[in-house]
Amino acid sequence: MSEYKDHLQDLSEIRTMMERSTKFISLSGLSGVGAGIVALIGAYIAYQFLEAEGLYGNLRSREYKLVTMRQLYTLAGLAIGIMTVAGGVASFFSIRMAKRKGLPIWNKSAKRLMLNMLIPLTAGGIFCLLLAWHGYGAITAPATLVFYGLALYHAGQFTLVEIRYLGLSEVVLGLIGSTMLGYGLIFWVIGFGLLHIIYGIVMYLKYER
Repeated sequence: MSEYKDHLQDLSEIRTMMERSTKFISLSGLSGVGAGIVALIGAYIAYQFLEAEGLYGNLRSREYKLVTMRQLYTLAGLAIGIMTVAGGVASFFSIRMAKRKGLPIWNKSAKRLMLNMLIPLTAGGIFCLLLAWHGYGAITAPATLVFYGLALYHAGQFTLVEIRYLGLSEVVLGLIGSTMLGYGLIFWVIGFGLLHIIYGIVMYLKYER
């Protein structure tokens, strides 16, 4: 019986070592919470800008019009700023957890995760900007959720499986939002804000508590 337990322990250790070498497991639940809070703040700023420019009421009434280059640049800059701050917050908590648990911060798995996220995010970001530029602003917010969800789903093979569930949730939410044009900002708040916070709390309670 003692030898059997030793074998099980050895197998468990081998499995842990293999998982560490093939998957990025340093994601902190607090990263999701922090990113969600940043997204909520960013959504409020975006709402204030859209309202001031007369674009939010335009989306709600479905009387679409082309955005100016100034508005497009402002929205793009705001989106980049939100992603940068959210990424910084997420990185801070993940690095802190990695150091505490003695896990690698930057390895091949982390590089593959980033690559699998950046390709759909970059393509989706450009596509969504073009949607707004051509006057399809009402569907831009749901489209960002779909592309972001796809990025998370593909990146999920290199990290914790829960990331894939979050990604699928974002895709479904984006598709639902595409059928309710004019309420994209609300779906954006739910997807990037509330879903991240809920995911982060669940991950924290499951892996870090």
